[in-house]
Amino acid sequence: MKSTGFQICSVEILHKILSFPDTLFVLIPNSKELWDRTGHTMEILFNSKFLNHNRGSSAEGPYRIEAFQSQIQEVDSNGEAYVTLVHSESHLKMVRDACTHHQMLAEVNLTPESYEAACSAAGLTIMAAEQGDFAVVRPPGHHAKSERADGFCLFNNIAIATQKLVNEGKKVFILDIDGHHGDGTQEIFYASDRVLFCSVHQQFAYPGTGESHETGEGKGKGYTMNFPLPAGSGDRELLEVVGKAIARAEKFKPDVVGVSAGFDGYIDDRLLDLRYTLDGYFQVGNKLAASFDHIFAVLEGGYHLDIPYCVYQFIRGLKRN
Repeated sequence: MKSTGFQICSVEILHKILSFPDTLFVLIPNSKELWDRTGHTMEILFNSKFLNHNRGSSAEGPYRIEAFQSQIQEVDSNGEAYVTLVHSESHLKMVRDACTHHQMLAEVNLTPESYEAACSAAGLTIMAAEQGDFAVVRPPGHHAKSERADGFCLFNNIAIATQKLVNEGKKVFILDIDGHHGDGTQEIFYASDRVLFCSVHQQFAYPGTGESHETGEGKGKGYTMNFPLPAGSGDRELLEVVGKAIARAEKFKPDVVGVSAGFDGYIDDRLLDLRYTLDGYFQVGNKLAASFDHIFAVLEGGYHLDIPYCVYQFIRGLKRN
């Protein structure tokens, strides 16, 4: 049989995609050109060095994003010089040394390749923030605090990119839709009135933070919003609280919107008990696009094989309008 250059979807995924209104294709393209053919202006930023970090892991492993290797033209940017925008020099050195000496940190067995991946993850997130793109990176970042690596996260990618924007005089709205609370991002901006941080996550799940009474401190009081959802929550609950976050953000009037796009709230995720669907991620993108012009995103969690579909439907939602 002659090759068509496409990968056929599974029956399950095909059924999911066909259920969407105005679906543009039912095959998964192997090239970036076909992803762009639908009219996207949000590019996907990816580098294969992310696959060299934490190889063989069945948790936060390369399997999560390896499908992008055959689909996306690679780009790279070393963000090491920007890490100390939100992390201390001692934290940077600790992570570098742990990688050099093959130590365990943030529940991950590190290697020198892990440090390269972490620096590129920060760099591509900065690039995404500047260009309005989606950085598909590993390791994720939103659990990393200013002085602590945690929850698979070494450097807080979205916080680094956001602080760079703040230093340039911009206000930023961060919407974290990962199923785990973005405790690191919250800690970094908890006293800031230049960043509005809103997190939607499963209540009582790791890391055990993110209750609704956590709203900021000092100048940042009222600039943190948490929406803990009970296990079993689906698209209806997700979209309801995303609408509330957007309503607050419209009053904040951000110059840029950054999305911590974790997909572990997905119905087939192995770690959490939320029930978001591909259409739910499409609708989140749609809601954001209806209210804001300057949007970027970075991959956080998601422990299943459908991350490419989640990313694609989120981007489709952004272009729906």
